[in-house]
Amino acid sequence: MEHSLLVWLLPTLALVAGVAIGFLVARLLPNAAPNRTQRQLDDIQERFDSYQNEVVTHFNSTANLVKKLTASYQEVQDHLAEGANRLALDEQTRQRLLAALHADAAQAPRERLTPPRNQEPPRDYAPKAPNAPGMLDEHYGLKK
Repeated sequence: MEHSLLVWLLPTLALVAGVAIGFLVARLLPNAAPNRTQRQLDDIQERFDSYQNEVVTHFNSTANLVKKLTASYQEVQDHLAEGANRLALDEQTRQRLLAALHADAAQAPRERLTPPRNQEPPRDYAPKAPNAPGMLDEHYGLKK
């Protein structure tokens, strides 16, 4: 009887000890993983914030450059108009030069292209007249 009690008692104690050790390990180890995960999450958030700041900076500098480009274009237009007024020999030449400068602004908006009315898909064969021999006819293409 002693022997059978020992046979049941040792595995039961080992099972209880294993459950206790497993419980302690499970409670202590997950604390390390969330810290690592939280650090990774913080790093990703920091990189994302940095990226957003770079995007905002990029578009702000692009807007400033476009503004400068527009101002430069306007200065060139003014310079050309002034030169046309000052250097043209007669009124007719002056009017032609000024009209050429402002031709872009005076153009009417272009019409949009309209799609074709016939919506038939393209054919992969040549159309033929009724009662005419087709390409598979043995006399097709032969001169009589």
